[in-house]
Amino acid sequence: MRHTSLPVGTTMLCLTMNPSVDLATETTEVVPTHKLRCSATSHDAGGGGINVARTVVRMGGGCITLCPAGGPTGDWLRRRLREEGIDGHFVSTAEDTRVSFTVHEGSSGQEYRFVMPGPLLADAEWQACLQAVEALTPFPGLIVASGSLPPGVPEDFYARVARLARQRGGRLVLDTSGPALDAALQEGVFLFKPNLRELCAHLGHDLPDRNAQLAALHRLLGAGRCEAVALSLGHRGALLATDQGAWFAPPLNIEARSAVGAGDSFVGGLVWSLAQGRDWPDSLAWGVACGTGALLSVSTGLCQASDALNLREQVRLEPQPWTPVDRPHGGHK
Repeated sequence: MRHTSLPVGTTMLCLTMNPSVDLATETTEVVPTHKLRCSATSHDAGGGGINVARTVVRMGGGCITLCPAGGPTGDWLRRRLREEGIDGHFVSTAEDTRVSFTVHEGSSGQEYRFVMPGPLLADAEWQACLQAVEALTPFPGLIVASGSLPPGVPEDFYARVARLARQRGGRLVLDTSGPALDAALQEGVFLFKPNLRELCAHLGHDLPDRNAQLAALHRLLGAGRCEAVALSLGHRGALLATDQGAWFAPPLNIEARSAVGAGDSFVGGLVWSLAQGRDWPDSLAWGVACGTGALLSVSTGLCQASDALNLREQVRLEPQPWTPVDRPHGGHK
């Protein structure tokens, strides 16, 4: 049976409510008090949805981005997305776009990631973001909302996006955590991409093994919270569950250089494949290939298409024991 996901040529919007300018550098050893002499600093456009968009474009797909942006860092972000060939829509904000940074410790190989909360958005600013999504013509068939919400944005923001997408015939892919995730799942989404820690926090209990994880995914689908769940298990692989089936992708045997952007690259590969009209299992495999490809790059480099193409040949999928989910309307509410 072919598990078809989306019509070929589905238009895609990547929504990033808390974008950042991501800096990365290296020092010999991270110690308190002392001045730490660092290597040259790399700069990249960052934030969940932006990283997804960068991956989609690198894989040869098309998408548009939408995000708030303010100050000199917001101006830099606009320029960088233009340079990378990404069609960006921006809502101006009074406060500056945040800067986050990663430090690689040469002596140990450890990576230290410092993530800032982001600017405080006024009511008019976050409402303008929602209105900008609503005004898109044609309305995107797929909206990827990824990353945290900055201060000032209500916890039900992604739930409002989910409601808007359903009203306009679009589908929402969601990658976030905490109260924003809880509210959006109450509304119902197309695809939900948690890692294990985020899923356990949402459910309020641990999921110690594969059987417990599959049972939890089955319950989420049966409750109408989503049409599919892609559960990232980090170095233990990934699970994908839909109404009709579930698949496990074991991890690939590679030497990781940096974990920055691996989750976003996973989402990027998955949604790129879905937008090409590929089925769910194939899209999971592409997600794993792109997520693993990001581990090969240094710091904020994300996945390269050449790495993803090579790694895709190594991905093996294992169908899981699964009882089809019976929902009255065959989709999220």
